[in-house]
This record gives sequence, C-alpha cells and structure tokens, in this order.
Amino acid sequence: MAMSTTSPNSLLLKNPNRHLINNPTKTSFPMKTQINSFPINNSSGPKKPISITCAASPQVQDRAFAAAAGSERVFNFAAGPAILPENVLRRAESELYNWRGSGMSVMEMSHRGKEFRSIIEKAESDLRTLLNISSDYAVLFLQGGATTQFAAVPLNLCTPSDAVDFVVTGSWGDKAFKEAVKYCKSNVIWSGKSEKYTKVPSFDGLEQNPDAKYLHICANETIHGVEFKGYPTPRNRAGLLVADMSSNFCSKPVDVNNFGLIYAGAQKNVGPSGVTIVIVRKDLIGNAQEITPVMLDYKIHADNNSLYNTPPCFGIYMCGLVFEDLLAQGGLVEVEKNNIKKGQMLYDAIDQSKGFYRCPVEKSVRSLMNVPFTLEKSELEEEFVKEAAKEKMLQLKGHRSVGGIRASIYNAMPLAGVEKLVAFMKDFQARHG
Repeated sequence: MAMSTTSPNSLLLKNPNRHLINNPTKTSFPMKTQINSFPINNSSGPKKPISITCAASPQVQDRAFAAAAGSERVFNFAAGPAILPENVLRRAESELYNWRGSGMSVMEMSHRGKEFRSIIEKAESDLRTLLNISSDYAVLFLQGGATTQFAAVPLNLCTPSDAVDFVVTGSWGDKAFKEAVKYCKSNVIWSGKSEKYTKVPSFDGLEQNPDAKYLHICANETIHGVEFKGYPTPRNRAGLLVADMSSNFCSKPVDVNNFGLIYAGAQKNVGPSGVTIVIVRKDLIGNAQEITPVMLDYKIHADNNSLYNTPPCFGIYMCGLVFEDLLAQGGLVEVEKNNIKKGQMLYDAIDQSKGFYRCPVEKSVRSLMNVPFTLEKSELEEEFVKEAAKEKMLQLKGHRSVGGIRASIYNAMPLAGVEKLVAFMKDFQARHG
C-alpha cells in the first residue's frame, strides 16, 4: 500500500545512504534514517508529522561497511548464538534470493509446500545419520529453546505425583530442576553448587530413587564449562535418562539408545537461534498431563511431523545445511577429533601459564565447547577482552553470573581461531605478567 508523502498520517522511510547498497565502497557518515511518523499532538490545531532521525553508532557503521567491502570475518567466541561454518553461510547466501530454482526464498515458502517439506525431511534424515538415530525415536524440530523443554519434558513424561531425579552440575541443570518442580516431584540427588560447579559426581555414588520416572542431566554446562565425558546409568524402574545437550549437541558421537529423551537448542553447534531439537523414544509419547499446552505436547508435533503450526523454517533449513557439512567432514567421529585438538591447545595454554590464567574446572570434566578461565590479576580481565576485540576476537567476556573470561569453541570455530587466541594470550601475559 503506497502512502501519500503529503498526508500527516504517513510513515515514510528516507535513507540518504541508499546509494551505498549498490556501491558499498562509498561511505557517507553518519548513516541516518529519517522517519516522518504519525502525529501525536492531541490539540485541536493542525496536526503535523513528527520527524525522527536514527543515526547508527560509529561502531555499527564501521562493521556494516567493513562487511560490505568484503573484509575478513572476526573470530566469534560467543556462547550462543554462536559461530556458524563459513561455507554454510556462503551456501545460504547463494540460495537466499531463489532457493534452488524455486523462485522463492526459504523465508517465503509455505511450510506445507513440497519445497519446504523436502528441506525438513532431509534435515531429519541427515541428523538421523549423524547420530545413528533408530526408528524407535521421533525427531522433532520445535521452538522455545531448551528452556521451554524444562517444562515440556516433565509435562510429557510425568504425572504430578511422579518423582524425578536431577544431577545438577551448573546453572542450566538448576534451572531445569526448578521448572520441573511445578509439574512433578523433582529431587536433586547431587549438586555441585557448593564447589561452584567445577566437577561431575562419581556415578557409583549417586543415590538414585528407584521409583523416579527419569534421571535428568545437563550434558554440558555452557556457563561453567563442565561436561559429562560418560553418562550415568539410570537406576529407576524404566531406566530413563534425559539430557539437555544444547551446548555439545553433535560435537561428538553419542549412543542415542542410552537415552529416553535428548533435547537441545540449535544455536550453539547446529544452527541459528529459534530451533529446538527433541529426540524422544516413541513409546514415551502420548501421555502428556491434561494441563499440557498443545504446543508442548510431543504427540501433537510427532503426529504432524513438526508441522503442526508454522515452524522456524529458515532456522531448520540452516540446521539442515550444518548437518550436511558435518557429514561432509566425515561425521561426528572426525568432528570430535577436531574439537579435542582445539580444546587441548587452549587448555594447555592456560595450564602452562604458571598461574597467570586459571581454569577452575576439574581437568577430567573440562568442556571441549566452553572454556572458562580467569586471570591471576582480575583487574586485567576487562583489558584482556578489549585488546582481544581489537584483534578481531569477540565475545570473550565470561557470563555475567560468574565473570572472568569464556571462550566458546564450538564445531564451527576453526583451528586458526584457537591458534590466534592462544598467541594473543601468550603475548598479553608477556606484556602484563
């Protein structure tokens, strides 16, 4: 719908830099967008449109024009949303305007059309291949993040009177427990909170409730950098183990058959934010509590092949491209080898710094995905982050709840990124040690 430029009730966008779209080498600063918006004057006199000018910050301008000019990408150590494989991004870029001759972008497709059905079906097929997921399990592409699954899991697997055991090795396990309390009788059978979440318990010493419906763990704690290297055997009667694998999903081979249910947010290792993946044994589906919202009922989504309502189509497409890329690398065995190499390099730099850098996590359970560390002189941590950013290494500041430094080195982080970080760490220590 066109709006008259003379009408006071019009919303107009005037971008004086629109010529830069076709010529990104020209820089006209500051970048501004003028908006003539709806009048807000309540007086009885003539109403005039208000004018709002939005100027991008110099930092945003610099990044925008640097990208347009084709400058090199940064090394993004963010915990999530996180770095994606460069070849996946380039593939998506090439297909963005017209997906494989369809005449449409994936973002424009009907989720019930044959084009998108082929996308989601291939994504599921490739994920099943990667993790060797049998037909006994349903694979669901959902929304709401792993946090929504904190409620969905007990709602689908429990009655309000059922007991559930939780092993809490970090903040996310704790949040899952607190949410589950609303829908079942949750019980923490072990917590690492008193030791600031730096270890995983001995499995033999866990006092599990044989009447518990399932045992819940968080396989990798993104904030605290604690990762299960093996998994406890559930002692409940049904033998059910449930895992939040958000931050190490598809980073290594996992025997899915050992779990009743696995859930993961995609935005760490396998795609952009907005997609949540649930792998659930089919015999566990169909017993949701009566109060379960329709969008949290696994049966609804399983019966409709994750297409009950409009799914996060573009996010699922991106996940599919990542799955293809992981398969092309040789599968998760090869992916894990790369991750071990990167993790070892970074942890060696920390351990060999003579205390200048310190990782608080017990060595046997250090995460290969999220590496937290502190500086002996804590007052230097802010400077460390700033100097690293100048060297195009971003998002190294630790989580707000724990501070320090955190380098997330997910699958897509190239070895060169870790090498550059290690070299910077050594140089920083030489200058400030």
